[in-house]
Amino acid sequence: MDSLRKLQALLDQLNTVIVGKPAQVRDCVACLLAGGHLLIEDVPGVGKTTLAHALARSFGLQFSRVQFTADLMPSDLLGVSIYERATESFVFHPGPVFAQVLLADEINRASPKTQSALLEAMEEKQVTVEGATRVLPTPFFVIATQNPHDQLGTFALPESQLDRFLMRISLGYPDRAAERELLDGADRRGMVDAMRSMLTPGDLQSLQQKVLQVHAAEPLITYVQDLVAATRSGRWFLQGLSPRAGIAVMRAAKAQALLAGRDYVAPDDVQAILPQTISHRLLPVGDAGRGPMEQVRAMVETVPLP
Repeated sequence: MDSLRKLQALLDQLNTVIVGKPAQVRDCVACLLAGGHLLIEDVPGVGKTTLAHALARSFGLQFSRVQFTADLMPSDLLGVSIYERATESFVFHPGPVFAQVLLADEINRASPKTQSALLEAMEEKQVTVEGATRVLPTPFFVIATQNPHDQLGTFALPESQLDRFLMRISLGYPDRAAERELLDGADRRGMVDAMRSMLTPGDLQSLQQKVLQVHAAEPLITYVQDLVAATRSGRWFLQGLSPRAGIAVMRAAKAQALLAGRDYVAPDDVQAILPQTISHRLLPVGDAGRGPMEQVRAMVETVPLP
């Protein structure tokens, strides 16, 4: 089975567990193919953690899960050196961050101090513990879930950390048909446990290389530049996108094109991933009366297509 057929089989498997959300599942897969970290934000009980578990299992990666709480310390995440009498020396015991996929459950329930411990890991793929730099496994992804900010006991993620996530998605409530299937079907957690890996780490590395090789024509690059410039105009958002965010848009669009079976990026690919890729990095102007995603979609309507 070639890599693109494996990808389709992976999507099909995920859609049997996360029913009625094919677009969101596709976005998640595109995010990981692009080598980015994923933030899933929604109210409790709509399947955020189940989706994160299913993604890690389908990609065939070794993963660990951390339940973020208000009393979680950075050492609980990164690891700590413990004195062992047998060797008369301190031995480092790695924390759960030393995994190919770290599932950070309810990340915004932890204190800002613990949240910031993830910054170096997400950006540099390494951590500094007790003065020593330790490299994380390859590949390394963070799949984080968070509850809406207006819920009790949550700490808003700082802008610098939000910028490290390639995409932020929301699942939302299922439609009536999907909810009926959930009510009448098998236990979702049991289905996740029974899932098999559809890719090997080697397959994933090969697919990520294919993403980088997807062609972006000059007019398409100009279109992305125009979109980034629109965010900086002051009409739509208080502060525009950084160059890093523009690179993230290109990577995500290339992954979207690969999932569609193409070796070139189309404007539709950019538009399909743009709200999920940039809305968490932007604040609408005060009189907009719209959320960030709606504001991004309104802005896209004003930028001419190539």
